[in-house]
Amino acid sequence: MLVRRIARPLLASSFVYGGISTLRNPQSRVPGATKIVGQLAEQADKQLPVEVSKDVEQWVKVDAGIKVGAGATFALGVFPRLSALALAASIVPTTLAGHRFWEDSDPEKKFSNQAHFLKNAGLLGGLLIAAVDTEGKPSAGWRVKNVSERTINKAEKKFEKASKKAEKAQKKAARGRTGRKIRKQAKAAKKAAGL
Repeated sequence: MLVRRIARPLLASSFVYGGISTLRNPQSRVPGATKIVGQLAEQADKQLPVEVSKDVEQWVKVDAGIKVGAGATFALGVFPRLSALALAASIVPTTLAGHRFWEDSDPEKKFSNQAHFLKNAGLLGGLLIAAVDTEGKPSAGWRVKNVSERTINKAEKKFEKASKKAEKAQKKAARGRTGRKIRKQAKAAKKAAGL
């Protein structure tokens, strides 16, 4: 659809630009990222069996690389749902690291950071919508549910048909036995009568 072809590059542009800018000068992002990287590394060390790097500059570069790579693939429509999910996962720590408006005492700086925080929240919302966009095609969950419902319906119809056939056969068999009994009784009556 034309809208997706226009909207994806527009949504991805700020990520690609920001990622390239950060890769060219990662030191400018290190002071803001130090706190969040420390918190994430601490949590990761508790949860993961391997030690996680605490090198803030390295994490800033990794985040920038994700933004460039996922932004480019999203803009081109290559694995758009996965790319949108990667960008969504990347924007959360970036926003928490770079736009901590609740810590600002200067009203102008607070307003600026709050505006960027809300802008990033809006981008996150757009990315989440893009991550679940199936481009008008039914989702895998819907397809599985639909196939299972159709299979159940077919099985129920076959069961009903088989039940009706069995009922008819049972009635036919009952009539056949009764008819034989009547014929036998008639033969016996003829013999007894000497006919």
